[in-house]
Amino acid sequence: MIRRSLESLLLDHHFPSGKMAFVVGPRQVGKTTLARRILEVRGSPDLYFNWDDLTFRRGVSRAPYGFADAVTALPSSGKPLLVLDEIHKFPRWKSYLKGLWDTRSAAYDILVTGSGRLDVHQRGGDSLLGRYHQYRLHPLSVREVLSPAVSPASSSPESTLDVLLSARGEPPRSAVTAFESLFRWGGFPEVYLERNPASLRLWHADRKRLIVREDLRDLTRIQLVSHVEEMVELLAARAAGVLSYNALREDLQVALDSVRLWTEALIRLYYIYLVRPYAKRIARAIRREPKVYLWDWSEIEDDGRRFENLTANHLLKWCHFTRDFGLEPLELFYVRDKEKREVDFLLTKGGTPWLLVEAKLGASAPGPALGYFGDRLGVRNRFLIVADLKKPGIAGDVRILDATSFFAALPV
Repeated sequence: MIRRSLESLLLDHHFPSGKMAFVVGPRQVGKTTLARRILEVRGSPDLYFNWDDLTFRRGVSRAPYGFADAVTALPSSGKPLLVLDEIHKFPRWKSYLKGLWDTRSAAYDILVTGSGRLDVHQRGGDSLLGRYHQYRLHPLSVREVLSPAVSPASSSPESTLDVLLSARGEPPRSAVTAFESLFRWGGFPEVYLERNPASLRLWHADRKRLIVREDLRDLTRIQLVSHVEEMVELLAARAAGVLSYNALREDLQVALDSVRLWTEALIRLYYIYLVRPYAKRIARAIRREPKVYLWDWSEIEDDGRRFENLTANHLLKWCHFTRDFGLEPLELFYVRDKEKREVDFLLTKGGTPWLLVEAKLGASAPGPALGYFGDRLGVRNRFLIVADLKKPGIAGDVRILDATSFFAALPV
């Protein structure tokens, strides 16, 4: 079993707050395994309840909080932990959790896991406001494989930048192996650990089928499932590229509103995510078209696109970490203008352009766009990260760094 960074973060930094912890993320990213591991550490291995368990559902219908009242009677050296998995499938799950927390939160800690509909509470009125904090469980990263321990107090964006700027020499072999394995097998624990081509292909097919055939229907009233399945294949082929709703509409021969609706559903189900363009202070900037990335980059056939997607996942994980743990927030963008100058990624810190990153498979020198956009946005921190780099160095104002060292320096 691979230990996850979120384990220590929840144990050390969340549960002392007394609020419920919501853990969301892609299907099969390891949410249930994480929950069971935390239960084991807390000494509460039998306090896991899954809404898919018919016995649990029947118990809730007879006595909504009967299982919780039984827990308080158990001998324990400390506050017990309850895990509720897939509870969002319960039609009245929000009011149910509100009542549970309001009446019994003093007796134990509560961890809720799920995806898709568990994010619905963010839309409109939130009856759970002030009772929970949400965390996002990402696929594995290089840093997490090497060392899952992380402390928010020592992981500010500025301190991470200092580590990046001081990176020198060749990375250790363990880091190179972690990067190569993640690039080949993806960051979902099951296939990362198994590392079998046939199993990976079967896993891809099963995961996509479950997302479209089960999760999508559970989340929405979408009926044209075959069209969504075709759209999923098109998105995988276009990952790390600009998302054109109109091009998808023409390929699928459906209404534009349908394409937008299906895209939003796939975002909520953690199949894809979008990176928006940054347009402030840039003449003739692209302002509307986002780029699309997959949570599982191992689906992508083209190595260049796969590496860019892997980079996007690492940077997004860093951004989410800053927001989930109260650090100065980072946000992820890309930059492009109508002259087709482009830099893959721009991170803003507190809303201000802060870090430019270009990701290449084998380039040895940065392109002119890094300098152009860096000057116009006032960004001094410019990186070219390369998957297969012979020698790190500095070219003008751009630091050239191997991808392994860059990813290993990130806090998560």
